[in-house]
Amino acid sequence: MEIIGKKKLKGEIKVPGDKSISHRAVIFGSISKGETTVENALLSEDIISTIKCFREMGVKILINEEEDKLRIIGNGLYGLKKPSRPLDCGNSGTTMRLLSGLLAGQDFESTLIGDESLSKRPMDRIINPLRKMNGNIAGADDKYPPINIYPSKGLQGIDYTLPMASAQVKSAILLASLYANGETKVEEKKITRDHTERMMEYFSEDDFIGKNIYVPGDISSAAFWMVGASIMKGSSIVLKDVGVNPTRTGIIDVLKSMGGNIEVKNIRNINKEPVGDIYISYSPLRGIELDPSIMGRLVDEIPVIAVGAMFAQGTTIIRGAGELKYKETDRIQAIVTELKKLGGNIEALEDGLIIKGTDALHPGVLESYDDHRIAMALSIGALNIEGKSKVTNTKCINISYPKFYESLWEIVE
Repeated sequence: MEIIGKKKLKGEIKVPGDKSISHRAVIFGSISKGETTVENALLSEDIISTIKCFREMGVKILINEEEDKLRIIGNGLYGLKKPSRPLDCGNSGTTMRLLSGLLAGQDFESTLIGDESLSKRPMDRIINPLRKMNGNIAGADDKYPPINIYPSKGLQGIDYTLPMASAQVKSAILLASLYANGETKVEEKKITRDHTERMMEYFSEDDFIGKNIYVPGDISSAAFWMVGASIMKGSSIVLKDVGVNPTRTGIIDVLKSMGGNIEVKNIRNINKEPVGDIYISYSPLRGIELDPSIMGRLVDEIPVIAVGAMFAQGTTIIRGAGELKYKETDRIQAIVTELKKLGGNIEALEDGLIIKGTDALHPGVLESYDDHRIAMALSIGALNIEGKSKVTNTKCINISYPKFYESLWEIVE
């Protein structure tokens, strides 16, 4: 994708539905009894992977692409059917990890597979606690996909402290707890997104009968526009109907600390999720040191925060982000390598980054590493640099934001 800078952003954007909430809507709709409708669902490749897995287990899911809507005819908590073939999670770590927890409590055998990238991502983090719950689960070298799950002699509740900040691990345990005897407690040292807890509470209110769900806009997708408008002179945008769950708003807190001009208005609750409109306009940013405790609230946004820091005055230090190494690519190394191509003053730490703002930036040819968040972050950075840059292999953006460039061309000036 060729990108011409130097630009500004003007107008109103409706970002796609939240990816995390869309996954969970499909999961809880499928294990509830009766019909669940999901509005503003994100119909990206990752969500389609989750949908296909449940279809393989006998759940009827109808997709209305024009209206971003799903209609799920749930089978109930104990109504899933044995799949006739391995469940293909594609590139979606969320699909694999959450389904592992759900499937650990079923009375049939199942296998979870993924693409080449997902097959290299660590799964021992969910295998170990599920085994502690008496789950019969194994992976390649007990660490990687494929994941083989067999019926257990009965799951048992556990008291588990997360060794790392991971909403996916927490969610796998909580989903398994639906089929476990006794009480399950999960303790986390750092706050992580709580969409599973909120949706579990929402569905349990009516004993897992089908519900209506509205998926708010994804704040992780909104983050690219927040940073873009903050660093591009003359920019002023509004992001409508974005999820502002406090476990996800670390990006807002960080940008405000850097001097960003951001305000959230019209906050309301929809199916137990807070939603609001975010107003952002250009403001000179300054470097800061991020508190490692905030990582659970914004780890996905670190690549675009690094881009913003490249244009800030002073030094930005990011620590406690070691989880970035285990995403679709090693995001720490990827962002360092690519921002240096633009003249960025950036270096890698074992668990983070040090970025010094600079005016000596220039266009370049950039690689996405087939990672959607790297591709979008680089695109925002290139948009604020005079001249023509190119970001290669941008098809990966379909994983979370299929209309990213379409939205960009509508608001760029």
